[in-house]
Amino acid sequence: MNVNKILPFVLLLPFLASCTNKYKIEGTSSVNGLDGKMLYLKTMKDGEWAKLDSAEVVHGSFSMKGKIDSVQMTTLYMDDESVMPIVLESGKIVITISNTDLKAVGTPLNTALYDFIAKKNAMEESIGELERKETRMDGADLEEVHEQLLAEGDSLMKAMNQYVKTFISDNYENVLGPNVFIMLCSSLPYPIMTPQIDDIIKDAPYSFKSNKMVREFLTKAKENMQLIEEHQRMQQNVGSKK
Repeated sequence: MNVNKILPFVLLLPFLASCTNKYKIEGTSSVNGLDGKMLYLKTMKDGEWAKLDSAEVVHGSFSMKGKIDSVQMTTLYMDDESVMPIVLESGKIVITISNTDLKAVGTPLNTALYDFIAKKNAMEESIGELERKETRMDGADLEEVHEQLLAEGDSLMKAMNQYVKTFISDNYENVLGPNVFIMLCSSLPYPIMTPQIDDIIKDAPYSFKSNKMVREFLTKAKENMQLIEEHQRMQQNVGSKK
């Protein structure tokens, strides 16, 4: 074996690693109140938000760069206020902040995440438009209109739920799956197993279900379901004795 041929390659490995595990964030903001503010990139670590990077917004622009050991979900903060989720991954991440839109593109997972958010928001807007449409129906058969819009709304809701499930299942094995799942669960008043969550979990691989955030949610949700069932049984017993 020729040691002289191997040695240059060994020396090159740290250089290759440093090239492939760097991130660069370039952001622009058209929000006047953001100029001069400090933005922080934070990640959840041991139950607390830990700062990874920071930048000042100067003339509507900010930038960050550094090395990463692995892809991770982070959140962009202004002081203690959450601004938007960011996937910290190798490559150039382009962030746009305006009064009407928040977007991160340029790397695969960020582009996928914000395409998902945009489509989900559009679906929610369509559902909301049906409710506004009903209030504008003057002189029509209100009961017939109500039933028609209810059917349309139900169809849109099913389509949105299926879209969310498909996105999570397509990303079971990376950071997007568990984090979007937790975003979905955070809209609930408290952890509980819903038909949509059951549907997502039943096909999920072990790697997804063993994720710390997912596991903690499922544990609490199942405990709450047992409490609800016990409460219902007690009410039935009380009712049967009357």
